[in-house]
Amino acid sequence: MAIQFVDIARIHIKAGNGGNGAVAFHREKYVAAGGPDGGDGGKGGDIVFRGERNLSTLMDFRYKRKYVAQNGEDGRGSRQTGKSAEPLIVRVPIGTVIKDAETGLVIADISEEKDYVIAKGGKGGLGNQHFASATRQIPNFAKPGFRGQEMDVTLELKLIADVGLIGFPNVGKSTLISTISSAKPKIANYHFTTLSPVLGVVRVDEEASFVAADIPGIIEGASEGVGLGHDFLRHVERCRLLLHVVDVSGSEYRDPIEDFKLINRELVNFSEELAKRPQIAVANKTDIATEEDIRRFKDFCESEGIQLFVISAATRQGLDGLVQTVYNELQKLPPVVIYEPEYIVPETEIDGNSFSVFRTDDGAFNIDAAWLVDMLNTTDIDDYSSLQYFQRRLRDSGIIAKLEEMGVKEGDTIRIDDFEFEFVY
Repeated sequence: MAIQFVDIARIHIKAGNGGNGAVAFHREKYVAAGGPDGGDGGKGGDIVFRGERNLSTLMDFRYKRKYVAQNGEDGRGSRQTGKSAEPLIVRVPIGTVIKDAETGLVIADISEEKDYVIAKGGKGGLGNQHFASATRQIPNFAKPGFRGQEMDVTLELKLIADVGLIGFPNVGKSTLISTISSAKPKIANYHFTTLSPVLGVVRVDEEASFVAADIPGIIEGASEGVGLGHDFLRHVERCRLLLHVVDVSGSEYRDPIEDFKLINRELVNFSEELAKRPQIAVANKTDIATEEDIRRFKDFCESEGIQLFVISAATRQGLDGLVQTVYNELQKLPPVVIYEPEYIVPETEIDGNSFSVFRTDDGAFNIDAAWLVDMLNTTDIDDYSSLQYFQRRLRDSGIIAKLEEMGVKEGDTIRIDDFEFEFVY
């Protein structure tokens, strides 16, 4: 059977670039030398992640891995500002943790039904109306828009539940959550019936409830990726309390004590912090167990100091007491873990000073600077004032000093993208 549940994905996101400022001049009958009136560019669209409770998987991101917001419109004449682009909304399940793909650091934890701006659109560039002065009355250049933020991110779905039901396959976890909540997992008498975590709200009374998650059966080696492995162990990480369900009847010809020990070893191997979470042992299937079976597991729990509830999910025996005890225990525990941001997406400034210079085999000096390429697109090199502004940016940014440090001589070829010119002092 193919597993349709997806809880980890890697995607590329790119916010929109800001629109370029316009180079324009006022034209009106009977008005001479109307002056520059180029408008500013509009803002690029943000990449916004929206948490939604009706989503339960990252399946959509298996088929679409690139999300690009629209660019802002360029400015126009008559001082008209270009239209800003709408944000691109990316819908994800509540509990999705967004991380920087390169560092693994948390950018945001989508823990509420609200919008989270992950990549900001670039600001619009200034039109030539802003560059007029007493000595430069006809500025034939404008500023390009700022680039939108761009990065690869990983999405990890870690369910937000107060209580996690753990244990081997076919011990009755699905039956238990279906009887104490409104969750309706598929239930059958074979292993790995549950291929995706199931959330259910457990009502204690009108104003008291908690969220429980049926975590698919953990098997030996799960912490190393065997079986469903890490795919579902990560969903226990947020749970404040674990209900460790065992088949006390041994109906699967397994030893409930050995199963209990083995599952806890897998938790330790996966996360020592997780293994320290409070646990309540739940001896299930007592309706088909012998008194000797039940006594043996009780003695084990008493010797280990483990709180135990003896139940039958099928007949609802002991469930009311279990639910009330779980609710009471939760009142003593810290709230569900919400991951704090560790990574701050750096602000992208198109007129910043980052650049690199290298020499090619033909002797030319290549300047690699995205902001400079964009500036060229809004600069008229044949215009004296525009060229002066461009040259000043080369000097102010430190590019000229770097070229001189690398031994540039008059007449050497300088290359910026596909634009070439000779170096002159």
